[in-house]
Amino acid sequence: MSGTDPDAVGVEAGEALPSDVLCLAERDGATIAESSLRALAFAAALAGPDASVTAVVFPPTAGVGSPDVDKDSFAAELAGSGATDLCLVHSAELTAYSPVAWARTLEQLATTQGARAVVAAATDHGSEVLAHLGAMTGLPVAANCVSAQPAGLSTWQLVRQRWAGSVLEDAVLEARCALLTVAADAVQMPAAASAASVTRRQPTMHVLTPVLSDADRVVRATESGEQSSGMSLATARVVVGGGRGVGGPDGFAALEELAELMGGVVGVSRVVTSQGWRPHRQQVGQTGTKISPDLYLACGISGAIQHMAGCLSARHIVAVNTDAEAPIIAHAEYAVIGDLNEVVPALIAAIRARTG
Repeated sequence: MSGTDPDAVGVEAGEALPSDVLCLAERDGATIAESSLRALAFAAALAGPDASVTAVVFPPTAGVGSPDVDKDSFAAELAGSGATDLCLVHSAELTAYSPVAWARTLEQLATTQGARAVVAAATDHGSEVLAHLGAMTGLPVAANCVSAQPAGLSTWQLVRQRWAGSVLEDAVLEARCALLTVAADAVQMPAAASAASVTRRQPTMHVLTPVLSDADRVVRATESGEQSSGMSLATARVVVGGGRGVGGPDGFAALEELAELMGGVVGVSRVVTSQGWRPHRQQVGQTGTKISPDLYLACGISGAIQHMAGCLSARHIVAVNTDAEAPIIAHAEYAVIGDLNEVVPALIAAIRARTG
């Protein structure tokens, strides 16, 4: 890509790229994941108005320079969240998610730039990459941060979520470079910037080719967490959840159909994965994926505290349950007290009738 994009500046791993704060920006198809845009806004607030913030984007399987990427809109999206620079990682060796290689790349950038902080969303990938980065650098990692600000030389005042978000902890971090993951619901999505402001703040694009060893590339993803729709559970705007009340693996066919009609994906409770009805990658909860969709439609899920820890960031929760006293009902904006085997087919029929 560095040879075909005249607007991008090519750099090698040892070459300096000005930045005060680095932010790992995870992709969601041809766009940036909403969780990463929130983390980027967090990074911009941490850096302050006169500092630089570099969004670091790794290639998808097809490569960063694939035709599905509109670099201008890509950059504008990041600029609207506070990025002053955009670093596109380009490497033929990175054809899949590789946590150690990603961490090594961030280490090289942070070292050459003298970054004061490295930030990532507290997603599965963000948390894993920063854990490796902490091991490589010997620096502590503060997870699930809600706010952070400098409190002196190599000192940071933090507020972070503990116990699945039920407790907020005030903490002081002492580190020459702060490694922080951002709680999914800690930062509001930045308001859409005007065309004039986006043009004025268009980030400078750079292309980085990291130096990676064989050991850095040993661990890599061989299976995607995306469902058949191509969306991941962590970034889907609609999630249709199923629990013990679904009754068994065959009962999820209707939930899959409903999720497809609504442009969403299926999520499940822990008991479903424990029974082997669905794979663990679809689990929502404290030991699964934390989601923040516009709509979470929970069907046959009781709402144990561990499950609610993973879905309370949803903008709207709708519950379908035969038990009016189920814990999830207290958290739901709307509740349908009834059998999901009757309610879900009725919803499917209504949507199909409305959409033709």
